[in-house]
Amino acid sequence: MQPSFFDLDNRHKKLNERDALTYLNQLIDWEAFRETLEQCRDKKRKSAAGRKPFDVVMMFKALILQHLYNLSDDELEFQIRDRYSFCRFLGLNPENRVPDAKTLWLFREQLTEKKLIKPLFEDFDLQLEEKGFKARKGQIVDASLISAPIQRNSREENTQIKAGKTPECFEKNPNVKRQKDVEARWTEKNGQRHYGYKDHVAVDVEHKLIRDYEVTSAEVHDSNVFYELLRENTSRDVWADSAYRSEEAERMLEADGYRSHVHTKGKRNQPLSERQKAANRKRSKIRARVEHVFGSIENEQGGMFIRVIGLARAKTKIGLMNLVYNIRRCVTLCRMSPSVA
Repeated sequence: MQPSFFDLDNRHKKLNERDALTYLNQLIDWEAFRETLEQCRDKKRKSAAGRKPFDVVMMFKALILQHLYNLSDDELEFQIRDRYSFCRFLGLNPENRVPDAKTLWLFREQLTEKKLIKPLFEDFDLQLEEKGFKARKGQIVDASLISAPIQRNSREENTQIKAGKTPECFEKNPNVKRQKDVEARWTEKNGQRHYGYKDHVAVDVEHKLIRDYEVTSAEVHDSNVFYELLRENTSRDVWADSAYRSEEAERMLEADGYRSHVHTKGKRNQPLSERQKAANRKRSKIRARVEHVFGSIENEQGGMFIRVIGLARAKTKIGLMNLVYNIRRCVTLCRMSPSVA
């Protein structure tokens, strides 16, 4: 059958009816990230010869795709080559070059080196406010464990690592050292041991959007990353579980005009009264909204697990997880309120 002049237009129309990435391209101002992204290429090229580097916005969108669909670098390269919807989202034509897995890895390393993920997260937060999703009705602070590959070290090696030293055997063998994570830590929660890092977040109550976050090794107590996560909100109410409860924290919240809804915790030989238990149950109705955030990340991004080595790379991967959650949540909120989009 001879092709008609309208075949391509018809094909695009059919794709637009089902392709969620088309809506995402229209919803988000990707060019707003360019100024921040350009910082990872602040070195001027010595010559105009050779191939030009891939566009930074296109590369950033590729990393977003990676988290949206839970893909490895190699699988992402293949899917970009194979899927027309991915190419359209990235602005690539069939004849264009496609970034390979190593190029994707190097770009993520550049973002890590320049510490650009948090600024990119903040860039998107500005877009959320412009769409009308300002932080409202208070904020909830919580943390979730992010597992990392367990390191098989000897007791002596672990002792040295905890002391901030690099074991001598690692120094003698650079290949081994590159594969050893000396910044992840063990912790215990609900009687189970966990190894890796921790994602501390502050979520606004009305929209369930992550407004700020911090990444630490797993052994850092939740209460150590609390007050610095609080952000501007239309309400001064703050919710958190009992791990954040302390006299110092309560004084700090009161001094800055916050209304504390932090769960009360019992003490040895001083169990909670029925009134205190009832108050905690009432607080839980609001505080539970943060669990929806972590549940979404776990279910939609392949679980609370990363496969990178070191705190700097963990901050990049976990920061991207938080950013992609906000992107997904933004899509949901805009579909609930079409006039906003």
